[in-house]
Amino acid sequence: MWRTFLLVCMVGASQAHWGSVYAAAQRDGAERGAAATRTTATSSARPTLQQDNPQPARIALVIGNGEYGDHAGPVSDNAPRDAEAMRDTLRAHGFDVIMRTDATSQQMHQAISEFRQRLQKGGIGLFYFAGHGMQIGRQTLLVPAGLDARAPARLVSEGVDLNTVLQALRAPRAGALNLVILDTCLNNPFSSDVSVGTARLPANTLVAYATAPGGFAADGMRHGVYTGALLRAFNEASSSPALAGLFQRVAARVSELTGGEQTPWIASSLAKDASLSEPVSRGASAALLSAAGDDIIVALHSRGILPKDSSEQYEITFWDSIKDSNYPSDYEAYLKAYPNGRFAALAHARIDRLRAAAAASAPSATPPVAPSPQAARPAAPASVAPQDHPHATTPAPTTPPATTAPPAAPAAQAAAQKTTTHPPSAGESRDCATCPIMIALPAGAFSMGSSTDDPSEKPVHHVTIGAPFAIGKYEVTVEQWNACAAANACQKLTPESNTNKAAPARDLSWEDAQQYVKWLSKTTGKPYRLPSEAEWEYADRGGTTTAYWWGDQMRKGNANCKDCGDPWHKEGPETAGSFAPNPVGLYDMNGSVWEWVADCWHNSYQGAPADGHAWDSPTCDMRVIRGGSWREGAGYMLSATRFKYSASVRQSQDGFRVVKDLK
Repeated sequence: MWRTFLLVCMVGASQAHWGSVYAAAQRDGAERGAAATRTTATSSARPTLQQDNPQPARIALVIGNGEYGDHAGPVSDNAPRDAEAMRDTLRAHGFDVIMRTDATSQQMHQAISEFRQRLQKGGIGLFYFAGHGMQIGRQTLLVPAGLDARAPARLVSEGVDLNTVLQALRAPRAGALNLVILDTCLNNPFSSDVSVGTARLPANTLVAYATAPGGFAADGMRHGVYTGALLRAFNEASSSPALAGLFQRVAARVSELTGGEQTPWIASSLAKDASLSEPVSRGASAALLSAAGDDIIVALHSRGILPKDSSEQYEITFWDSIKDSNYPSDYEAYLKAYPNGRFAALAHARIDRLRAAAAASAPSATPPVAPSPQAARPAAPASVAPQDHPHATTPAPTTPPATTAPPAAPAAQAAAQKTTTHPPSAGESRDCATCPIMIALPAGAFSMGSSTDDPSEKPVHHVTIGAPFAIGKYEVTVEQWNACAAANACQKLTPESNTNKAAPARDLSWEDAQQYVKWLSKTTGKPYRLPSEAEWEYADRGGTTTAYWWGDQMRKGNANCKDCGDPWHKEGPETAGSFAPNPVGLYDMNGSVWEWVADCWHNSYQGAPADGHAWDSPTCDMRVIRGGSWREGAGYMLSATRFKYSASVRQSQDGFRVVKDLK
């Protein structure tokens, strides 16, 4: 299949433009494969990737996905091999490489998060992806391993949006130079639409495509044709080659090999023409060249998800696969693929009906119970394990996603069997037997954010919380979520991720959390909601001003995170309340699971509300998550740490706690 080698890098904050486009030239004579246009911004100066820094940081994230079941084709072997060869080449050029092969959606997001964190110190960032990809409208999706064309809703909902990568590269940093390489197709398997969104590129960014929008990319015996040409160009250079010239030569080579069928091109926002770092030694270069393989083309259409049927028939296949679904997200995936499709009106009606039913549902088995010291002791907060992909396409109990976390560790299972419970203490309240325990916090003021090198945490600003509110003592638990599911107001959870009913809820999207708080409000008659980001940090700090609520240095025993002290199991978070509470009695604010808050994501606090209210927007898609999870290390446990995630995406590390307004 025609395979798009997408080399994307992002543009500066203020101005973006699409730079040069290299089009494969005519098929005749020496002009065949010559690139057409040149970069719009040029300069006589030619800095290297070192950007005048003797030893700049060079961080690369390389992903090769080939595990796509019956629809893999040549990509099943070539894509991981492409990634391995690219890793070796980049290491030879001085890059520190993060490597993933056959990565699930969750694993891709985790790797991108690690990539973003490691880039904060500055330097060169390079992203490379080999595998299936597709273009839907203005959205470029990279397909995680384990998906195929027989589950089209999953392709749409679980595909990793290229913008996630671009956002990771967008943050300002010293000596920034961005390079993104996507060895994947840019065709739309659902229609003939070949438009490509003009994403804003950060400054000093180069975007290269292996083929034109709507085209495909070819696979050879050992590598994709474009990757093979690029590996040779990297390693044959006798001196530091200018990137523009290097990709022009690659484009010419690919066009020649494919008879002009594959047309590479690039977009650039480079203020100066950059070049590769110092060339590798002859010995290393020879070894890398031997891995580039030959130029025999095996398949011309191998890196894209293509239906066997016509586009019209595939729409019917898509609809048939979801028509009995009880999840609004499945119908939303259909509408993303076919916004004007033959079933569009019905999809909208199904979404409205399902959401109305969820909002109107009242629990039949768990009526409101007034809190009483003699009441049955509630189970400790348990973590809900939602599906870790953007939109579940089938009910979780029957078809758990490939990225669902494995069953809890024996220690966690033992903890669950003990049915640990936590009754409300003095100063705490609970509005029903299965409701979260709430702790009241007074109005107050604090300094929000930090002065670290993360621009999203700046500027530090004064926030006044004008009214008291109550916040969950623990994150919402599996047991608490199950009460909502029993009332048919929330989706059921995957049993593999929910062995421990007393662990924090996870695998939940922001939209899932909204369903829960609506149900909880209807059940209790009380105004429950997600906390604003300011309320969350105010509660987490508990009156402290240090980096962590326990001080300026990491101290074991205060957070459920990797290398933060026992108990800890890689399979999942511990039972809620297993670690020390913060100064106001809240557990697991740091670590355990990431917690959704109400706010839209903004790249900094510039212009943020000073009154503690949520910073919202009608067209918001990215929402804020806070606190880190059990899978991250101490660097994520700081009170100011913040990150973002798509509101519709379910991810196994994401959960939430609730807030209640106090009148």
